[in-house]
Parts: sequence; structure tokens; C-alpha cells
Amino acid sequence: MQLYPKELQPTATHEVRLPSGTTVHLPKACPQFDVWRGVVNFDTYGKSPILSFAGKPIFAEILILRLLERAGWQGAWVDTYRGRYLADIWIETALPDMPQTVLERIYSLAGSRSGCFDVFAWRDAHVLFAESKHAKHDRIRWSQQRWLEAALGSGLPLESFLIVEWSAE
Repeated sequence: MQLYPKELQPTATHEVRLPSGTTVHLPKACPQFDVWRGVVNFDTYGKSPILSFAGKPIFAEILILRLLERAGWQGAWVDTYRGRYLADIWIETALPDMPQTVLERIYSLAGSRSGCFDVFAWRDAHVLFAESKHAKHDRIRWSQQRWLEAALGSGLPLESFLIVEWSAE
């Protein structure tokens, strides 16, 4: 089974030091996305740049979700700040039982919802967490290190995580 869509194929690894002192190397994709050049008619969370996908303005997290969906995954953008899951810009969704159970187990081990990777996808019995990072503008935060350690402690393999360090033109 092809785990990652071709646009998100890992070409490197990303070293993450966990709170326990252990270092892990996560798969990392480095795609280049197009910047949206038109008018944006939605609240942008103060994000920049807004990207273009299929002729529409979009956040990087939703673009990553769309690429995964085209490859047969289902998923959501995990908005931990507002405690919701998004299927599209400002469109909330509920998670099916299996993904919800996986997340709740990780949240319990982490002691918090904070730090969950941006995009959570599932296909059959497989899950994938993708973290969107704007190249040279973003880095893994301590809460993400703590969350990742809990997720790995829940039994998920390293292949269940992907750093998407994107650039835009």
C-alpha cells in the first residue's frame, strides 16, 4: 500500500528531540505550493501566505488534507486551539469512532490536547498525522514534542507521522 501521496513523499527526515531526551527521525516531505494571488474572503487566522489549490484560496493544512484525500485517505484539520475538527475552511466535522479513539488515547497519555499535529488522516486500519511547517518560518514546538512522545507511547509507528515542510512561490 502506498502510504503517502506522491506530492507528500518524504525526501528527508526531521529530527525531533522528545521531552524524555530520546531523539526520533520523522519522515519529511518538502513540497512547493502555489501562493493565492486573488482576493481572500475569509478570516485567515493571521496566516500568510494563503495558498492556491484547485483554483481556490486555501490554508496549508487543508491543502495537505486534500492531497491525502485524493490518495484515498479520510481526515480532518485538527484545530486544537478551538477544540474542533475541520473538513474545510470553517466547516466542522465529527470523527468516526476509530480515529476518535486513537486521538483520545493520545490526549490521555499527553495529559492535554495541545500539540496534536495539524492534519489527522485515516485509511483502513492506518492513521497518519501530518504537521504543516512553513519552511524557514516555523518549527516544532515543545507541546508538539510532548504530544508526539505520547503518540509514539500509544503504539503508533514513526511512519504514522509526517512533517510537511512546505515552501511557496
